[in-house]
Amino acid sequence: MIQSMNATIKETIDRCRKAGLRRTKALEELLVTLTESLRPMTLNELATSARLSDQCDKATVFRLLQRLSEHGFVRRLGLHERAAYFTLILPNKHSDYLICTSCGSIEPINAPCPVHQLEDEIRKNTGFRNLYHELEFFGICPKCA
Repeated sequence: MIQSMNATIKETIDRCRKAGLRRTKALEELLVTLTESLRPMTLNELATSARLSDQCDKATVFRLLQRLSEHGFVRRLGLHERAAYFTLILPNKHSDYLICTSCGSIEPINAPCPVHQLEDEIRKNTGFRNLYHELEFFGICPKCA
């Protein structure tokens, strides 16, 4: 488990460098934190995490997230009027999410994605490359119901 996580982090850092992002300690710690997290995290959670709170300030974490998002390494989730959540995008790993419209909580869906077959068909019929999708379901969670 730890070896696969270390390999994932190394591969992600390599992808970031190829995209022109500078390898900094803050970038590495942000990627490690996102990789270790079992769920998407808010800017505040990331900035105050054990790995990042001593490395950099909240503004630096925000700028890193913006750059990672622009290059397609991070996905921004959530309701626009609430805090955004961020999750790492990894090749060959896909997650869909449930988002509560009442409290804003976000959790991954533990079920097969129903869109993969459609995505393959669209790719085949249109010739699009690097095709991907993001699937989010919105509703009221059991705690808020």
